[in-house]
Amino acid sequence: MYFTDRGIEELEQRRGDEEVSLAWVADRLQEFVDLHPEFEVPVERLATWLARLDDVDDE
Repeated sequence: MYFTDRGIEELEQRRGDEEVSLAWVADRLQEFVDLHPEFEVPVERLATWLARLDDVDDE
């Protein structure tokens, strides 16, 4: 198990039953980067990856 898995598991346990919009997620990611600018690159990579999941050109 990776260390980050713990955070993912906590997210699923605490908020897994909620339904949110991707706009809400984007706002939370922006808020996080504003508070923690040192994580801008990994958050940008995650957001880009999520945005392009269905792109057939990337496969």
